[in-house]
Amino acid sequence: MFAQERHNAIKKIVREHRRLNFAQLQEMVNVSPATLRRDLTDLEKSGDILRVHGGVLDPSYVRAEISFDERLLRNRSGKKDIAALAVSLIPSGASVFVDAGSTCLEAGKMLLSRPDVTIITHSVALISLSLQGQAEVVCIGGALRRVSGALIGAAALGTLAQIKADYAFLGTSGATMEGCSTTEVTEAEMKQMILARSKRSILLADISKWNTESTIRFAPWDSFDDWITDGDIPLQDRHFLEAVNLTLHKA
Repeated sequence: MFAQERHNAIKKIVREHRRLNFAQLQEMVNVSPATLRRDLTDLEKSGDILRVHGGVLDPSYVRAEISFDERLLRNRSGKKDIAALAVSLIPSGASVFVDAGSTCLEAGKMLLSRPDVTIITHSVALISLSLQGQAEVVCIGGALRRVSGALIGAAALGTLAQIKADYAFLGTSGATMEGCSTTEVTEAEMKQMILARSKRSILLADISKWNTESTIRFAPWDSFDDWITDGDIPLQDRHFLEAVNLTLHKA
């Protein structure tokens, strides 16, 4: 197979599967690892694929990420119900990591009215509201990712590595039996660090996220202690989640 034929085959496979690890792609294309690496280098330069650690992504899938403002408008009542239940789990004196997702923002806004808690966040939207709140707020600085309103990157990760919290509220773009996923590598790194630095991790995600998978898987289910959602999980799936000691809450 000539190089151009291989390139066309790789582009077709990546478009169909959206995300593949290196071994999967090599098996499908049936070439040596060295040849595949050269092909991927060429395709990355032309913008036909995106390379991430251990695999490749379809660029159109990544570009399909919706804006933060649009996410705020989706299922607002469900997000507020989830947020209210999440905040009710936080005792006086606790510290809480608050992720930069839209549902987590609703929970963060409710926490701001409580002078008995400390919020730790990299959410620009939540930080901008903190002057009107009563909670103590620790701001995690970094590079701005506009589509999500999150501060990310090495500086943010370095700060998070020095902080521990009692609780964490995290969002997700997708959730399947294999775990939770998000749209971008640096967002995944932030979520993984928050999970590692919190004593109790609580997923805040409406039922529309179930059986939806995004680009980068950032955590298996045993990384979480609780999942608060606004709908019913199928019985078989619920048994699987409970088997990994996840507590499900319906708002």
